[in-house]
Amino acid sequence: MVSRVRVWLNRTYAENVFFMDQLRHNPHARPVDIHATHGDADSPVLAAADTADLEPEGLSPAAYVEYALDQCVRRGIDVFVPRLHQAAIAAHREEFAAVGTALLAPLAEAIEVFEDKVTAYEAVREHGVPVPPWFRVTNADELVAAVEELEDGGHRACFKPAAGAGGVGFRVVTRAPFSLAHLSGFPTPYVQLDMVVEAVRAAEEPVDWMVMPRLEQPEVSVDCLTGPDGRVRMAVGRTKNGRRRGFTLNPAWIEPARRIAERFGLHHLTNIQFRMYGEQPVLMDVNTRPAGGLHQLALCGINAPWAAVRLALGEEPGDVVPARLGQDYTVVSGARPVRPVLLPHQVAEVAAEEVPVAVDARPVSVAPPVACKPTAADRPLAV
Repeated sequence: MVSRVRVWLNRTYAENVFFMDQLRHNPHARPVDIHATHGDADSPVLAAADTADLEPEGLSPAAYVEYALDQCVRRGIDVFVPRLHQAAIAAHREEFAAVGTALLAPLAEAIEVFEDKVTAYEAVREHGVPVPPWFRVTNADELVAAVEELEDGGHRACFKPAAGAGGVGFRVVTRAPFSLAHLSGFPTPYVQLDMVVEAVRAAEEPVDWMVMPRLEQPEVSVDCLTGPDGRVRMAVGRTKNGRRRGFTLNPAWIEPARRIAERFGLHHLTNIQFRMYGEQPVLMDVNTRPAGGLHQLALCGINAPWAAVRLALGEEPGDVVPARLGQDYTVVSGARPVRPVLLPHQVAEVAAEEVPVAVDARPVSVAPPVACKPTAADRPLAV
């Protein structure tokens, strides 16, 4: 009898409901149970899981590791896909292995390199991967100097936190004065330089931003699957140019991604992003976790989550290559269920009964994976 696999995703992005769907519909028809935890009771990953827990808030990384080990023991987890406190968890890989849980995560040292974008850029540049010019700024004067230098070179300046993920805090600098034109249409990432300078000078603490040129499209996200032996089993690029999406195996994008994955111990599923600086592809960001759009590789005939779980379990998936490069596509919004909630007047009636946090949930029928796109509330900035 084929053994059942128990997989846990902790406080992950809403898009990973598709990751869960692909695990259940794996090509080996192997039964998979999915456990999910989150701090938000309305996260769709909780409703999509077979079992779910609300996570305790305010735990230090060390305390969270203890919580995670307890979850793995109590839930019989075979493969743990950590997002929250990923580096701290990866540093205790042997302790998880001792309780029978394999981590689907890179080496802790690799995660730490790419948690800070400046450190990451410096490190990959030493290995011959092109990066754009950048400035690390902590105050208003440094910000203005960096913006002026980029503008003198003919570039539009942008900034983002030196540490962060999911595009949180990304803004494009403009010198156009604030006017009604900025209040028409939808909000944009553009911010007036004078307003940013004023806010930074008024802040009680220094900022920690990277200022760099606004890079051009296409944006290419290379999804990589790398074994603990350092060999890349999969490297497929997903292209983004406005609304249009597609796939690529162009070495200009794939080879630098493979080099980064191999040389920095980015084991298991990672996502390495590039954009254009002039005529040259340059590194934009490295995500040491599965990308939210990973499920789109299904259009190429690839089930990347299942290949990664097999690799974590010590099975060899072989080289994972596209059966085809699917046609260009776009993504549209879709609906996913959330857990039932109590009406306000019911809360007081059941509070004394100590309603357990753990819930059992079953998925409902949904549209094909690539037919859905998270709403603004579901994007990685709200995890």
